[in-house]
Amino acid sequence: MKDELKRIREYLMTGVSYMIPIVVIGGVLIAFSIALSGVQEGKGAVVTNPLLKSMMDIGVAAFSMMVPVLAGFIAYAIADRPGIAPGLVGGVLANQLKAGFLGGIIAGFIAGYVARWIKNWNVPKNLRPIMPIFVIPLLTSLIVGYLMIYVIGSPISNIMDAMTNWLRTMSTGNAVVLALIMGAMIAFDMGGPVNKVAFLFGAAMISEGIYTIMGPVAVAICIPPLGMGVATLLAPGKYTVAEREAGLGALVMGMIGITEGAIPFAAADPLRVIPSIMIGSAVGAAVAAIGKVGDHAPHGGPIVLPVVDNKLMFIVAVLIGVAVTAFLVNLLKKPVQAGE
Repeated sequence: MKDELKRIREYLMTGVSYMIPIVVIGGVLIAFSIALSGVQEGKGAVVTNPLLKSMMDIGVAAFSMMVPVLAGFIAYAIADRPGIAPGLVGGVLANQLKAGFLGGIIAGFIAGYVARWIKNWNVPKNLRPIMPIFVIPLLTSLIVGYLMIYVIGSPISNIMDAMTNWLRTMSTGNAVVLALIMGAMIAFDMGGPVNKVAFLFGAAMISEGIYTIMGPVAVAICIPPLGMGVATLLAPGKYTVAEREAGLGALVMGMIGITEGAIPFAAADPLRVIPSIMIGSAVGAAVAAIGKVGDHAPHGGPIVLPVVDNKLMFIVAVLIGVAVTAFLVNLLKKPVQAGE
């Protein structure tokens, strides 16, 4: 059992190692394009300069590859080359179904294990040459695709609707409790469906003239990448070389409100990282709610400071949330082994 768990972690780390450059390229380019353009009250990040718009488009294109690359190389680690194409297909479907990186991880493991199972079929000799380039990718992609569409996609959609309705009912109650919940949701899947429910709910409140819901959300958005970036600086021995490099990119992305900057860390070590960033974001959001922080733009991170009410409390809330995340994750993590 222990050996199998170790192998699963190795499969996951293979996917993460190939994904990290994609996250850095996409996140940093998007961050720079927004940073140089700024945000507008009520509109969020607005990039109009043609060169900066092209920079953002390149970043978005790179970001769109993040989940497919993660899924494709998890499958590759499990089943070798026949697993890559089905894993990529599953990752693209995870994107289309708004399943986030967690959906990509599921797709990668399904693709890898199914491809490896088909590889072990006892087939006639005349079929063996076409198995890795035709039969295995085709059958595996069909199985992964149907499972993603019919088994995973529908429940995600239903859960998102239920969570949106639940947040509506919560919005008439205690603001701090609502902030705790929304902060944890923002950090849970970092741009995935749960994150999007909380973000879109906060953004919708702006159009109704209520800014103190988006305020805590804006704080929570930047805490995962900033917290993980700071954690790598405080305890470099607990992170691989690739993770330490990703930590620098995460700091840049956090300043611009790109929560996805924490995904490489969460994908590599979900049981330690996800609870740490959820608690940090929840605490930061709660502090922002106590301080009546308001955000007039549907965006997050320090870049929105020009359109934030109670700027000092916004900064305080971010610093507290980052400190909580960095402390917790470094407390839970163990030093990496030599050579990693």
